[in-house]
Amino acid sequence: MRRITPRFRHTLIVTALASLAGGALAGGKPDLVVAELQQPHRQFVRGEMLVQFKADAAESNRLIALNKVGAKVLERVRGDLHRISLPQGANLAAAVRALHAQDAVEFAEPNWIYQHTAVSNDPYYVNGQLWGMYGDSSPLQTNQYGSQAGEAWNADHFSCKGVVVGVIDEGVQYTHPDLKANHWKNAAETDGNGIDDDGNGYVDDKHGWDFDGNNKSVYDGTGDDHGTHVSGTIGGVGNNGVGVAGVCWKVKMLHVKFLGSFGGTTANAIKSVDYITDLKTRHNLNLVATNNSWGGGGFSQGLQDAIERANAADILFVAAAGNNGMNIDNSPFYPASYPNSNVIAVASLNSNGTMSSFSNYGANTVDLGAPGAGVYSTVPTNSYASYSGTSMATPHVTGAIALYAKNHKGLSAAQLKAAILGSTTATPSLAGKTVTGGRLNVSGF
Repeated sequence: MRRITPRFRHTLIVTALASLAGGALAGGKPDLVVAELQQPHRQFVRGEMLVQFKADAAESNRLIALNKVGAKVLERVRGDLHRISLPQGANLAAAVRALHAQDAVEFAEPNWIYQHTAVSNDPYYVNGQLWGMYGDSSPLQTNQYGSQAGEAWNADHFSCKGVVVGVIDEGVQYTHPDLKANHWKNAAETDGNGIDDDGNGYVDDKHGWDFDGNNKSVYDGTGDDHGTHVSGTIGGVGNNGVGVAGVCWKVKMLHVKFLGSFGGTTANAIKSVDYITDLKTRHNLNLVATNNSWGGGGFSQGLQDAIERANAADILFVAAAGNNGMNIDNSPFYPASYPNSNVIAVASLNSNGTMSSFSNYGANTVDLGAPGAGVYSTVPTNSYASYSGTSMATPHVTGAIALYAKNHKGLSAAQLKAAILGSTTATPSLAGKTVTGGRLNVSGF
């Protein structure tokens, strides 16, 4: 995959992409896909593929293409993008090439599997454990390598009221005492009446949607700890004398579940991104960003297209850089490595300012660092726990975007991204390892 220099990484707004935001970007990358199928760390759903047909392709030609590889359509993901099944024992790389050779096909790719990127008067703030929220001169506790949120709070900048962020992850215990007040509810949907009240294709999606289980339940028990944890960092209720405080004490988090016990698929990731983009436009939400603390699948033109549709709707896509300790300029980690201009890729910092040993990095592809080691946050059954990973660094940045958007209304996604990256503090461990060479600093937000 062609690498993009830092200068262009910040300004990648291509007219051709914008004009195609509602559909697929041309061509796909069959050589890249086939090469990645040979990588042992790439996981995919056996016997399945995603195929994007050309919009003007005749039905007869579509059937000819499918018959070339003995495929059957399992579902329509969106538009002309379909999930298909292959015969048992079929060679996936050969199927990719065979389908790309058909005139009716825009692109064909595996249904990659993604995983979350965690290693497994608020008490945790007061007792010194919530270091990721501290600043140089924050009240009660200080840490120069924290996000500086404590300093913003001390200046009465703690509310992101009126701002919505999407959390694409596992499910979340939205009844948690530190999350309940900040959980977004679909006001246009009546829960339990069996009717798709707002006409978005999902019945009773009052609390979001579970694409892994294909149902309205976005919390399925204690296994949904990762989604609950990242939510607490973005928007744990502050100053309530309970547990933790998120970057935003008041905010609305729209929860979409696509990661299950075995990870999540490309097809469901695409649906999740598009679901949130549609809700923003359908309900005129002030939705500024999605948090994406997951990754590991190979290149997907379909997912890159979905991220570009979000970009067209002015939604930032905040992505974990990954936990392989590698340079993703050379070995891409998706979705953090996609070149869309709305992607913000986040590395993990330790409490002493060093980059976490597990964190991926990349001078051209990873934008900044944020607290990601020993991060306390909410977990199911009304509890709290410390997790580490770029998964934990990412929601600090998502919360920061919401905080900035609250106090600087009407900004585009590009302007919000420029503000976040332009406010970073230079950090030696990130020099030459990230685009900015710096760490998150929200003190002036």
